[in-house]
Formats: sequence, C-alpha cells, structure tokens
Amino acid sequence: MQNFTQILFVMWRETVEAMLVVGILYAWLSHNPAGARGLKYLWGGVLAGLAGAFLLGLGIDAMNDALSEEEHAYFMAGMLLAAAILIVQMVFWMRRNGQRLKRDMEQTLSVNAQTENWWGVFSLAAIAVAREGSETVVFLSSLAMGSNGFASAQFWLALGLGAVLAGATFALLQLGGKLVSWRAFFRVTEVLLLLLACSLLMSGIEKLIDVQLLPVIVAQVWDTTGLLDDGSVLGSLVSSFTGYRARPALLNLIVFVAYWLAIRWMMRLSRRPTAAA
Repeated sequence: MQNFTQILFVMWRETVEAMLVVGILYAWLSHNPAGARGLKYLWGGVLAGLAGAFLLGLGIDAMNDALSEEEHAYFMAGMLLAAAILIVQMVFWMRRNGQRLKRDMEQTLSVNAQTENWWGVFSLAAIAVAREGSETVVFLSSLAMGSNGFASAQFWLALGLGAVLAGATFALLQLGGKLVSWRAFFRVTEVLLLLLACSLLMSGIEKLIDVQLLPVIVAQVWDTTGLLDDGSVLGSLVSSFTGYRARPALLNLIVFVAYWLAIRWMMRLSRRPTAAA
C-alpha cells in the first residue's frame, strides 16, 4: 500500500500523544492518596473515549459504503482536506498548549480530587482520548479510502507497527530526556506532520480537479521524472510525505506555495506571545 508509511506515522504520533495525556492523569492519581479512588474513572474515561472514536470510524465507513461513485469521489476529497486541516490545527494547538498541558491537567485533577468529583476525571480522560482518537480515525480514513485500505493486511500491519513503536517511544521519553526529550520529539514530529498535511492537501486538490470542481489551469508546469519519479519507490515515499509531484499542474503549485506561506504566517503568530512574555 502506497500509504503504508503515512498510516504508520500517524498511528505512531497520535498514540504517543494519547499515551502522554493518559500518563499525566495516571501519574497524578496514582501518586496522590486523594486521587487513588479516581483510577477506575480514569480507565473508564479512556474506554469511553476509544469507544467514541471507534463509533466515528464505523460511521465514516458506513457513509463511504452508502455513497455512489460520484459522491464517493467528493467524500474522499472532503476527507483528505479535513485531515489536512485537522493536522495543522493539532500542530498549532500543541505549540500553544503543550508547555502548560501537564500543569493544567494536574490542576483540574486536584480540584476534582478535593471535591471528590470523580466523574470529572472520567470526563477529562474521555474527552482527551476521544479527541486524539477521533483525529486519528479521520486521518486513517482519509488515507485508507480508495485503495481497499480497511480490508488490506498492510493497513492493519501499519496500525500494529505504529502502536508498538508508540509504546517503545513513550518508554524512551519517560526516561526523562536521557536519550530523547519530549521537546525534541514534538519539534521533529510537528515538521513531519506539516509535511504530511501538505501531501494530503495536494491529494485532496487533485481529487477536486478529477471531478472538475476545480480548474487545472495548466496541466503540466514541468517534468522532473528524470530526477525523481513520483511513481518510483523513493519518489512515492517523498510524494506521500511532502506533496511532491514530478509533473505538477499549475493549480497544485499555487496551493502548495499558498499552504507554506500560510504555515509561515501562523508560525510567526504563534511565536509572538512567547516573545512578548
């Protein structure tokens, strides 16, 4: 499957982030006598969040099966574009909230423990896991559509490998930065996520061009297949993570440049509060 590496990466990154959230909640509850009673509510919330994400996946799959061929093409394009937007939103949400995530969650847990509001712990865990799980479902659904992804052994292999790698990565990160730090992990993976979002955006635009909803403008601006063919193994890998096209249409180039200009502008905005502080 061409999207094998994308699926593995998304599963790996999102699972590590979910483990981080659950790990923060578990560590606080297990190390505070007042919060020990809330552990069962924590795991109940985790299961509820996973169930919510699973139901979302079933809904997307059912809708996909119910659509006609033309409607399916529009739905695929919409899912690809939605996944790209969600990835960008997630990256910048973590840039704004990542540094105070642990502190804010522990403060909320402290208030819930003092008032014995264990359903608050349940809700906190459920919302956090459902958010990560739902994002993952949308990403994976957009990557799997159109290639029998859900019925492919490679799809499930990528999911399994991503989960195993996530567990190993989380264990390394829990060593306290001796081998790799959380800051380095998020900085590297946010770059990869932004590249992946660009690739999904390019694929979504191409789907809209195929159904003649968007104009191609110029069918082929240049041809670099001699340097790197996006149909080759290496070229396909580069294409799946960067949006590279050996024979790009003009509209693709316009969207590509506009995307990275928007990302640069958003990066500058995200740095302003830090600089001011």
